[in-house]
Amino acid sequence: MTPLPAPQQLRYLLALAEHQHFGRAADACAVTQSTLSAGLLALERQLDARILDRDGSKKVLFTPLGCELLGRARAAMAALEAVVETADAARAPMSGPLRLGVIPTVGAFLLPRLMPALRAAFPKLRLFLREDTTDRLLDRLAAGQLDVALLALPCDCAGTEHMPVVRDDFIAALPPGHPLAERAEVPVSALAAERLLLLEDGHCLRDQALAACGRLRQDDGDGFAATSLHTLVQMVAGGLGVTLLPRIAVEAGVTAGTNVVLRPLAAPGASRMLGYAWRPNTPRAADYRALVPALAEAGAPVAPAPQV
Repeated sequence: MTPLPAPQQLRYLLALAEHQHFGRAADACAVTQSTLSAGLLALERQLDARILDRDGSKKVLFTPLGCELLGRARAAMAALEAVVETADAARAPMSGPLRLGVIPTVGAFLLPRLMPALRAAFPKLRLFLREDTTDRLLDRLAAGQLDVALLALPCDCAGTEHMPVVRDDFIAALPPGHPLAERAEVPVSALAAERLLLLEDGHCLRDQALAACGRLRQDDGDGFAATSLHTLVQMVAGGLGVTLLPRIAVEAGVTAGTNVVLRPLAAPGASRMLGYAWRPNTPRAADYRALVPALAEAGAPVAPAPQV
């Protein structure tokens, strides 16, 4: 019988691909660098194939065959993990570790409401959190590094099972004394002539805010864009422009301590949908669906849109 690669060898291979550095990959696998290097060399000898291109440079380079084997290794590790997950799900549903990914424009505002609810409803569940952009979370989900992800829809969620959870309306944030602040509601059309402040590229909220305003793109002029909602709020407070804030961020107090004026939008449907995604055919799909009511409750409106 042909000897098969050991799971630990596949872990070494995937860790090196993720971290692109032998030392960091070894740390991630809790082994020494020499152990990781020896394990990969043994794998190459076992397969009688070159996986790494050792050209003398410090950069980690995979051969074409090595790149193909990475995909096979991910699938093999996912299958092995599914064996354990199947047993765990049957023995003790809603228990054990759960690796949850969440985008920055959701995590800081929703998690303080979600975490106590999850601890109360599922005391044996151990939650591990990862905050990152949508694309990176989906990559980690596909690679088996995350179990579920809390995202904003629409997004390119191909290759996942996903479902909408709760609507998150946009609220106009205006500088004090702005003419639109005199209105009870702000028409979306009135924002066309305004400088719309946005997050930098890579944040899905940027595109969703533009879509809510009916714009295909935004000319930032000086090229400056914010890295967080808190920075956006400070820019608005300084009179640099206007922006759209998600309801969950406003309810969580993202504008607290500022003189920013908040007004609801007059256009129905000016919102994003918070969604929930996981890998298809996972044995724990029933567990993941069981979390949806808690997610929906945590993201539900707690008060009418503030009128400042």
